[in-house]
Amino acid sequence: MGRDIYTEEHDAFRDMVRSFIAKEAAPHHEQWEKDGIVSREVWLAAGRAGLLGIDMPEEHGGGGNPDYRYYVIFNEELARAGIHGPAFAVHNDINGGYLRQLCTDEQQARWFPGYCSGEIITAIAMTEPAAGSDLQGIKTTAIRDGDDYVLNGSKTFISNGILADLVIVVAKTDPSAGAKGVSLLVVERGMDGFERGRNLDKVGLHAQDTAELFFDNVRVPAANLLGEEGQGFIYLMRNLARERLSIGATAQAAAEAAFEQTLEYCKNREAFGRPIGKFQHNRFTLAEMKTELTVTRAFTDQCIVKEGAGELSAEEAAMLKYWNTELLKTVVDRCVQLHGGYGYMTEYPIAKAYQDVRIQTIFGGTTEIMKEIIGRSLGV
Repeated sequence: MGRDIYTEEHDAFRDMVRSFIAKEAAPHHEQWEKDGIVSREVWLAAGRAGLLGIDMPEEHGGGGNPDYRYYVIFNEELARAGIHGPAFAVHNDINGGYLRQLCTDEQQARWFPGYCSGEIITAIAMTEPAAGSDLQGIKTTAIRDGDDYVLNGSKTFISNGILADLVIVVAKTDPSAGAKGVSLLVVERGMDGFERGRNLDKVGLHAQDTAELFFDNVRVPAANLLGEEGQGFIYLMRNLARERLSIGATAQAAAEAAFEQTLEYCKNREAFGRPIGKFQHNRFTLAEMKTELTVTRAFTDQCIVKEGAGELSAEEAAMLKYWNTELLKTVVDRCVQLHGGYGYMTEYPIAKAYQDVRIQTIFGGTTEIMKEIIGRSLGV
């Protein structure tokens, strides 16, 4: 079943992205996995290729193109190639939304040129050691003192945490006001009291730097407040739908890639004198996965179109994130089984995929939280 949400211009962009990945990312990814971090050069290369800040203003080096489908294509191709090290989606899909919507003219002039060139890498710090999906439970505080906010607290599981030059920090500027006391502050590399902890040792996604961050009386200028004080929780809720769409759409592409690799393996790997795909159980397993992926693709593309039109609801984004990431986990598990012993060898892409996919149902809001969002929308 063909996809009808893309134009010839999108197809040409996809070809460019594939060339970029083949030249700038794929040859280096094995080394990045050993290092636990990517080279900053790939970010600069992405900036030169116009892959960062596609929707940012042209006067600051962006592409000036609000069409979200270009980001989806970039994410899809990275997933299909198994390139998870550079967390471009965090920078483009997530942080870009906050910065584009909330930055003042002065902040745009300061940050956007480097953001678009790859010289400034961004992260967002929500999760804390004792507060994950419950953002109202954060303990990090930022108390106004003259022209500064004094920031104290810690964050964990922060993608791009080691490389980040700008970190959007979720903090309580009024600890007594609950959700209405949450604000967003931009912390810059080199600010006194801002320290990075470990580059965390994860089950998968080994090339992506994921860190602990610590803030000890960091004086953040009031000029680095993002949006209005006390409106942070509203901003987070408004932008989480796109984050979850990004995760879900990427999961769909990764599942399709795993299936395609496994189908080819089943056509060529022989047992008892014939390709293993000829055995009825294996053929039925492949048929089930193909059907599930085809049906899910239709919903995914519908959500992509709705997001582009500004019509994607929080409930629909939650459905997509829940369903697609759970399907990815199931598909990859089946694909490992079809590969037999080779599926357990990390020289095979499916084995690495098995390590990498486990986090998908956790970050961006767990499956359980997604079901809660959907359930509440039903009035129960």
